[in-house]
Amino acid sequence: MIRDYLLYRFKSVTEHGVHSPFVFELVTNVIYNQTDYYSFKKIENVREQLLDSKIRQIARQETLSSKYTQLLFRLVNHFQPAQIIELGTSLGISTAYMASANSKIPVITVEDRPEISEIAKKNFEQLELKNIVQLSGDAKTLLQSILEKKQELNFIVFNEKHCNEKTLNYFGQCLEKGNESDLFVFTDIHSSTEMRDAWKEIKNNNKVRVTIDLFFMGLVFFRTGQVKQHFIIKF
Repeated sequence: MIRDYLLYRFKSVTEHGVHSPFVFELVTNVIYNQTDYYSFKKIENVREQLLDSKIRQIARQETLSSKYTQLLFRLVNHFQPAQIIELGTSLGISTAYMASANSKIPVITVEDRPEISEIAKKNFEQLELKNIVQLSGDAKTLLQSILEKKQELNFIVFNEKHCNEKTLNYFGQCLEKGNESDLFVFTDIHSSTEMRDAWKEIKNNNKVRVTIDLFFMGLVFFRTGQVKQHFIIKF
């Protein structure tokens, strides 16, 4: 992972190395935006409580850093999707950031461990977030049920257990309902050889037009008519 991170730093560029109006605007106004929104402090207080609790190990291992969770907030704030689907609630920090971006956007989040879902539920109650729909159970089954009821996806975060087979299976399920305005977000894309291979396969999919590699997160767009491009952005 250290080797991959050094390679990422070597290959990555800032907005000045981007030759795409869409990606340039996204990097400048969203990815590099440093605005400190009012809800950040409240959610970070919850994170600190988790890191100081009996489940601190889960909080350390399964929770994205504030840098990336705040990016999720900005992405939701920028694109204003009609809905958000998250696979892998864990303790709910990422969920809370996305739900806080707009209280009118429903966030459907899936977690296969009931005891972890219960902790996340308490965190959402503490933060007074009313737009989160929690589902507990097998992610593949629940995702299929969600997709059967939805005409479109809009914004989906693949934050579940990271392995090649599961990630690609979920990706394949979602592609059937995807459209050109959707954003798929994958976390920990360089966390293992399996995930690196999965990320490569996702990038090579014929429907994928633009990807942005931020090392611990990958953004996937399906913008019809756009030349296929892959960006490695310094973050």
